Amino acid sequence: MPDPRTPRQVIDDIETRLQPLEIELAEAWWESNTRSSPQADERRIRAELARRSFLADAELFHELRRAQDEISDRDPYDDHPQDRRRLAILHDAFVAHQVPAELRRQIVELETAVESTFNNFRGEIAGERVDDNAISEILRTSADVDERRAAWEASKQIGAQVADGIRELARLRNRAARDLGYRDHFAMALATGELDEDRLFATLADVDAATVGPFSKWKAELDASLATRFGCAVDDLRPWHLDDPFFQSPPAEGALSVDQFFEGADLESLTLRTYDGLGLDLRPVLEGSDLYARDGKSQHAFCIDIDRQGDVRVLCNVEASERWMDTMLHEFGHAIYDRESDRSLPWLLRGAAHPLTTEGIAMLMGRLARHPEWLAEVAGVDRATVDELAPALAEAQRAALLTFARWVLVMTNFERRLYADPDSDLDTLWWDLVERYQQVPRPEGRSAPDWAAKIHLAAAPVYYQNYLYGELFASQLDATLTERAGGLVDRPAAGALLVRDVFAPSASVRWDTLVERATGEPLSATHLARQLER
Repeated sequence: MPDPRTPRQVIDDIETRLQPLEIELAEAWWESNTRSSPQADERRIRAELARRSFLADAELFHELRRAQDEISDRDPYDDHPQDRRRLAILHDAFVAHQVPAELRRQIVELETAVESTFNNFRGEIAGERVDDNAISEILRTSADVDERRAAWEASKQIGAQVADGIRELARLRNRAARDLGYRDHFAMALATGELDEDRLFATLADVDAATVGPFSKWKAELDASLATRFGCAVDDLRPWHLDDPFFQSPPAEGALSVDQFFEGADLESLTLRTYDGLGLDLRPVLEGSDLYARDGKSQHAFCIDIDRQGDVRVLCNVEASERWMDTMLHEFGHAIYDRESDRSLPWLLRGAAHPLTTEGIAMLMGRLARHPEWLAEVAGVDRATVDELAPALAEAQRAALLTFARWVLVMTNFERRLYADPDSDLDTLWWDLVERYQQVPRPEGRSAPDWAAKIHLAAAPVYYQNYLYGELFASQLDATLTERAGGLVDRPAAGALLVRDVFAPSASVRWDTLVERATGEPLSATHLARQLER
């Protein structure tokens, strides 16, 4: 009988076999989101099943665990830190797939079908198909309350088409998680994503406590302004009086809008100029990206690293607005993280240390769209105008942080309850949470799966906590960059610090270790809370 393979041999073999599967899946996923078709969906299903089937190999998993046990018996200060890290990542990737093949197939096929429905769906207003940008434009600009309500309702129409599928996905994901000994999919996703559930909800409680007072005061001021604009009582305000269908960002009445600075602007050039000022080149990413809206394409935005060797792409649906400037800076923040990963590392360790660290970079960069120094130096807004608007811009940034933090509280608490009981009254639960955390009253008599209109529930399950942690990391990094590099805008020293302390280490260290090394302290809500102070 041959001797068992060494841990390094096991790791190298798995990595070599996993790499082409991951690349094919990334290519198929890109195709299905940029040019949706039955053929693209079939390719994606095949690629997803091939990857998951490999990760479900019980013999490989047994060998992987044996290798992990062997490594764990060694001196933790030996010369194998990369082996330990690769084994930890592979273990978490494999464990979630140790379920029957038929269950894996059901999950993949349903995930693909629901996402395809999202990609091809367009809401209807008065019998006319409209995309998300058109709905956004109405909610940002229209003074006609009936038109606004029709646009808001159009944004939710997708919910009825996918709600049953999302409930069934939750049931299937739960079945897989429980077969593996977890309470439900929510618990498994956190555990295999290097997050502690108790710590997460303690952090949520801290964020709730830090934001509820300032948010309530700001929301009362916003409601008074909206009531004046629409000529109604505050008690008559409803979701369609807001600019965003989910109230993820503040409306113009609640924060200074800088849309006027982007009318006719070249958002691609402004994005490149931003990163050039940090000494970071994103032109190769721009060349491979898909940035403008069309039928058969996802209406959302994301960044994808195809091969961990430099092929990084961004999908957007750009229009000349503050929202899309923020989004471009955000998504290309993900991109520069992937591009600047240390390519000398083993393939498995290239890329972000954790979703929360790449979200932190993306959020740090997205905030620049309202930053006075960026508006003057990069966007070319007259300095006197920027100086005059500086207090209002600071309030706009504060309002954006408050609004998004409260929105994340809705999503994370909702997902926990979704997986606790997919068959419960989710329609009512959704509005209970919206009223509690966002202070937005539900429409009278409405009975609809408005929650299901959020694509993340199907396409990126149990992910929203990473946005919250990302905001905390962004605020902590902002303080670090201010202290060590004098800020962010047009400071190559800040870019060099990010490359050295965040991007280059990639996934070679755990996220909590990386955060503490980069900022000098563990991740906390302290710096975000300071930014919310007036």
